[in-house]
Amino acid sequence: MSLFSKENGAIFTGPLNLNNPIAVQVLGICSALAVTSQLKPAIVMGLSVTVITAFSNVIISLIRKTIPNRIRIIVQLVVVAALVTIVSNILKAYVYDVSVQLSVYVGLIITNCILMGRLEAFAMQNGPWESFLDGIGNGLGYAAVLVVVGFVRELLGFGTIFGLTIIPEGAYMEAGGLYINNGMMTMPAMALILVACVIWVHRAVNKEENK
Repeated sequence: MSLFSKENGAIFTGPLNLNNPIAVQVLGICSALAVTSQLKPAIVMGLSVTVITAFSNVIISLIRKTIPNRIRIIVQLVVVAALVTIVSNILKAYVYDVSVQLSVYVGLIITNCILMGRLEAFAMQNGPWESFLDGIGNGLGYAAVLVVVGFVRELLGFGTIFGLTIIPEGAYMEAGGLYINNGMMTMPAMALILVACVIWVHRAVNKEENK
């Protein structure tokens, strides 16, 4: 099969839309609620999951024929844990402030159901290149939802994007305007509502394709 065949293209693009891990499979919801109060940590978390999913898929695909079936889950966890440790240390070295914001949720990538699902359902049955595309696609599909939710929550909750003020100070009630930041946007419950809205819009837009 060609590296850029139609089948491989479908493997990559499927999770971006019609088979999105959050909007369709409803996986990875916990971290989506926890790290999206601001856009920057949402992007970093999305990229971290993308990198880890892609490379864990490749590694498991390469060694899948040598893994005894009875310990395959343990092997998968070891591979993911090693990659999570590497990514966590890189974040601490280069974007320490974001790694503090993400707190324990970087470590909890180890138990992210998107990763374990792709390893078990795809990497164990397919070649390295296809597994890499599947990991990238699912990671980016997950990241896209985090970015949307993080953008809305930071803008309406803090009036900023990437920490930069977007809503003019004159628009706030304290300065004689009519606007006030929505404190509910900073709470996990609002993240759940926004994720539900994303799922609803996604399914409404893709109603015909899902039939």
